[in-house]
Amino acid sequence: MAQTKYARCGDLSLAYHVIGQGNIDLVIANSFISHLELDAIASEIKAWYDRMGSYCRILVFDKAGVGLSDPVPKVRSIDDRAAEIEAVMDAAGFGAAVLMGISEGGPASILFAATRPDRVKALILTGTFARSPVDWDDLFRDPAEVVARLRATMGDAYAPSLEQVARIQPIGRAVQSHWGTGEAIQILLPSSPYPRAQLATAERMSASPGMARATVEAALRIDVRSVLPTISVPTLVIHAIDDVVPIQGARYVADHIPGARLMEIEGHDHAPWISDPDRISNAIEEFVTGTYGAPRQTQRALKTVLFTDMVESTARAAAMGDERWRVVLERFDQATTTLAARFGGTVVKSTGDGHLATFEGPTHAIRCAEALLRDAESLGIEIRAGIHTGECELMGDDLGGIAVHIAARIMSLAGPGEILVSSSLRDLVVGSGIGFDERGLHELKGVPGEWHLLAVDPQGAHPGTNEATLASLPTPSARSAMRRSDRAVASAARHAPWLLRGLGASPHRAVAADQAVSPALHRLGLVFNMSGIAGVRAVLTGRELPGIREVTR
Repeated sequence: MAQTKYARCGDLSLAYHVIGQGNIDLVIANSFISHLELDAIASEIKAWYDRMGSYCRILVFDKAGVGLSDPVPKVRSIDDRAAEIEAVMDAAGFGAAVLMGISEGGPASILFAATRPDRVKALILTGTFARSPVDWDDLFRDPAEVVARLRATMGDAYAPSLEQVARIQPIGRAVQSHWGTGEAIQILLPSSPYPRAQLATAERMSASPGMARATVEAALRIDVRSVLPTISVPTLVIHAIDDVVPIQGARYVADHIPGARLMEIEGHDHAPWISDPDRISNAIEEFVTGTYGAPRQTQRALKTVLFTDMVESTARAAAMGDERWRVVLERFDQATTTLAARFGGTVVKSTGDGHLATFEGPTHAIRCAEALLRDAESLGIEIRAGIHTGECELMGDDLGGIAVHIAARIMSLAGPGEILVSSSLRDLVVGSGIGFDERGLHELKGVPGEWHLLAVDPQGAHPGTNEATLASLPTPSARSAMRRSDRAVASAARHAPWLLRGLGASPHRAVAADQAVSPALHRLGLVFNMSGIAGVRAVLTGRELPGIREVTR
């Protein structure tokens, strides 16, 4: 088994493994159902990694709040998840790599590829979407009502069928009320060879019920469709035709990423290592070896642009006098530089009475703008801010493109002490707790069309809204829901993985595998007629469990 190492991401530690000796770097942003050391002994996952490890050096990690990584106090935003990808890449020494987003790891991978094109050589998306065809509330509504609404908003080409909605709805009930029983994984992976008890263990070791609920709800509300046209790296989209997550989402992604290739696989399992893994592995190998060395254009990237401007600066300068006003400007300039860096941004330039700054994502840009408003007030001045996320032209230390003009025009419409944003930002800050007030449709000078604008509410998400509910959901550590038996399995996975590898796919396979790889256990006089994990549990706890019997030799 690969050594478990940890990367720093802010105040958090993220567990990661590096697998394989190939010359192509591949980063996997996985589902939240993940526990590195348990995954390493699952025969299907291990075989898949071993195959790709023959030509790749694979970096796989547990997200914050999941598996072996640190717990988190609240649901993570897509900006946070993208930052986690960068943190593990930095820790493992991966410069530019192929990025694979699996399941709800897809939207963060899409954002990462668009905002950091210099770190992504190619993008692979499996079993994912840019915008879930259903949101959390749809999981508990009448399927016919959901389908009718989706057809009206998404069109027949991308809206799921009645049957597809009815198939995905049980996931909501499984996550909300039955997490830790194996029901959710069984719905997602109907062909899984593992018994329900082992799937239940995998759920409990991956995430607590609260973390599972918050992660799934956030994933179903995030919308990165506006990001897709800005992706400039080669992209392969893979999806099983009968996956419980509707394939229409993958078709939308492939249709809207320039030059993306869509590979539809026969099957109904959500994980690529179960749905025709040989064909998928061959396609991935062909894709990454053919694109890894291809030259790429990195003069454009998706950025969140923040413009600030002092309100009535001329009048304030006259009232203060030149010397005092110069001191105020210097202090605010220093505050802007400090706060932009604190929130992961860069000040591009001063505009005289304000600044232009860029960020990798909108959550940090909004938080920086809020802090700047407070600092300005402490200096006796008032500012306004405008924020927009869009594709920018990178011109050395400067920035250009229509997104910069849009942000400037939005800022010009903001009132004193107000942060005004384009409406697409709301769908990119799900889970952040940020609230918005409607400001209606506006024409922006020199920019075609009408633009839907929102003002950031300084009080946060309005009580009773979906965002306020999501941001307040508890997200305790997975260990809080683990049983004693789960801890025993975790210990065995870390210290004696050979005892667990290959056990428990069926009663017959369990006995055969036990006899082949566990002579030490048989010397203890144990025979298993349920699962290998149950046997190891008995050895580790020193107690006899149902399904284990002693024999005399």
